[in-house]
Amino acid sequence: MTCTCRSLLFLLLVFAGWASALQPFRVKESLPALPRGWTAKARARQDHILQLQIGLRQADPDLLYDILANVSDPRHTQYGQHLSKHEVDELVRPHQMTAEAAAAWLAHHGIPEATISRNSAGDWISIQVPVRLAEAMLDTQYQEFTHDDGSSVIRCTSWSLPADLHEHVEFIQPTTIFGRPKPHRSFIHYVPPGITLSNPTNCSEAVTPDCIKQLYGIGSYRANASAPNRLGISGYLDSYANMNDTTYFYKQFVPKAYEADFSFGVEFINGGLNSQSGAESSLEGNLDVEYGGSMSFPIPNTYYSTGGSPPFDPSEGTPQNTNEPYAEFLSYILNKTNDELPTVLSTSYGDEEQTVPYSYAQGVCNLFAQLGARGVSVLFSSGDGGVGDGQGPNQPSSSCISNDGTKTAMFLPFFPATCPFVTAVGATMGVPEVAATFSGGGYSNYFSRPYWQEGAVQAYAPHIPSSYGALYNSSGRAYPDVSAQGNNFIIQQDGNLTTGYGTSCAAPTFSGIVALLNDFLISRGKAPLGFLNPWLYIVGSVGFNDITVGNNPGCGTDGFSAIDGWDPVTGVGTPNFPMLMNLLSLSL
Repeated sequence: MTCTCRSLLFLLLVFAGWASALQPFRVKESLPALPRGWTAKARARQDHILQLQIGLRQADPDLLYDILANVSDPRHTQYGQHLSKHEVDELVRPHQMTAEAAAAWLAHHGIPEATISRNSAGDWISIQVPVRLAEAMLDTQYQEFTHDDGSSVIRCTSWSLPADLHEHVEFIQPTTIFGRPKPHRSFIHYVPPGITLSNPTNCSEAVTPDCIKQLYGIGSYRANASAPNRLGISGYLDSYANMNDTTYFYKQFVPKAYEADFSFGVEFINGGLNSQSGAESSLEGNLDVEYGGSMSFPIPNTYYSTGGSPPFDPSEGTPQNTNEPYAEFLSYILNKTNDELPTVLSTSYGDEEQTVPYSYAQGVCNLFAQLGARGVSVLFSSGDGGVGDGQGPNQPSSSCISNDGTKTAMFLPFFPATCPFVTAVGATMGVPEVAATFSGGGYSNYFSRPYWQEGAVQAYAPHIPSSYGALYNSSGRAYPDVSAQGNNFIIQQDGNLTTGYGTSCAAPTFSGIVALLNDFLISRGKAPLGFLNPWLYIVGSVGFNDITVGNNPGCGTDGFSAIDGWDPVTGVGTPNFPMLMNLLSLSL
């Protein structure tokens, strides 16, 4: 950051004030109880390195939301007029006083300016500090916490800031965040060698690219590879996408892509990797690129591999451990110009909303809003736990409780699918399509319901059993928004075919179809769809196959039921490509 004379004077005065008199600390955030499954083990090593993400208060975040609504609402005169990187940065840039107060605080603790990383808008700061310094800065104690599944993290249950900083700093993580983004997939099954599908266009037998294209009416539509249109796929947690597996998959199921030597590009973020060792490639990474690429061919695909969240092993000395990859990835992607951005971004990760501190969830959701304002359609799988946490109809209600210390019975919404500025993708199965029992859906406890889905969600309300009244937030942002096939997918993995299911199958599939719709618009001189949700609910829902059968059980209940119209199992339904193109044609 370039300091003016005024700002330099301010820094000196603030630094002098802190040096001459101890500033009073005040608790900024604390947990009333540890989240379910976690146990405190020991004090953290003082030399363990933390990568702290610091979110500063933006000057006027509501203005960003207003503009995003204008450019995304098909009824508005500004629809499709997406903003540039510079325009969005200026909308969210913190007040100078906020930036200077944060800089003075970091300087007071001896953190060199050259080691401080800021995003282009200046509202997110990243620093690497040992635990001993983080504890002094935040008046806290970091501990090692272990989960019932054997994993460990370094966290604290409460942290504070000098009183004068409270109005400037929104959040600091990792502190109280116990969420661990995980792939949304449930099961894989090895397929014997030499498998022959009697009808690869019939999704009742097994799901392949051909059967999806037939089911959703994509047919022989061929996109323009040279258009300014690309599909981005997010990879976290050492999830690698194997190029050989993808090539073999295309050879068998998408021969035109194989003949064109079509593949995906890779960009590495925060030390991310993409090992091509068969043993290290992941089902999640392969699934995403194989089906995202199959649906969108020949539109360029990019796999973004983000590091920074390895499993923590205290025996390995002081490894960096954040288990929080979103900030690094979003800072990287938002630093691109609009010409460099993907027009569609698919992600198949998430965790219980309540394990993500509210302030941090708000900050991440705001970054998704920035992408939407710049013309990017951001899609997330809705989760594989139905209304619970992954055990389907067998999940006991005792495991579905709040982590606020009261242990109140509740459904378990998943973040980031609950963020209003992403499009959440649920799952269907079979032909005719019915709701997949694992399809995550429900109502956010963090985010209020946006105007664009008010009518659809209110229409569903009479169909919710009265016994659910205390289990969900009836005024919350409802999800999923859409769905696609998510069961019995044929996937190439480590040289063999397997099958998999989960909303992580549905998200890249639907994302590839959105990329095709963007191609349809761009080829006619129009802007890409960008933030999808207002268009989906206001205009686009008639372009979807309504799913009216099925439910998503969990927490000792049958969950929600699919009905006519929108429902919190399948959203507005699955895509009908010809109808969607016709709807878009009306706006040309």
